[in-house]
Amino acid sequence: MTVFERIKESAKNLGWNIQTVAKKSGMGVNSIYKWKSQTPNLEKLTQVAKTLGVSVDYLLTGEKSNSAKNDVQKVNIEKLLDGTAMLTDRDGELTDADRAALRALISTYLQSTEGRERLKKYSNMELDDNGGNGDD
Repeated sequence: MTVFERIKESAKNLGWNIQTVAKKSGMGVNSIYKWKSQTPNLEKLTQVAKTLGVSVDYLLTGEKSNSAKNDVQKVNIEKLLDGTAMLTDRDGELTDADRAALRALISTYLQSTEGRERLKKYSNMELDDNGGNGDD
């Protein structure tokens, strides 16, 4: 599999196309298509890898590097809730009852088989030892 094919596959796993990856990476819409026949420069390849949440090693070789495995982040539900608060019409504030309800929903989902599989497949994250409630 080529670099371009791995980028395309990684994008598909996120529900994106190549144009979306290019745009999110701050590149021209057709930039990545050129990599079918040209070698990408390291800076741009690094941008794309970061956007896709994969390592440059993976894009180049298809192998997941040990360093990428060591960089796994832990899900912190409290941080998710803080981010969710901005989506409300309450000036970024959630009530204690809202936080408790959302915490329970998120935690239950992330502890399910489907939730764990999606975390593993679509991100470089895993549930922390406290069910996602721990501090980083």
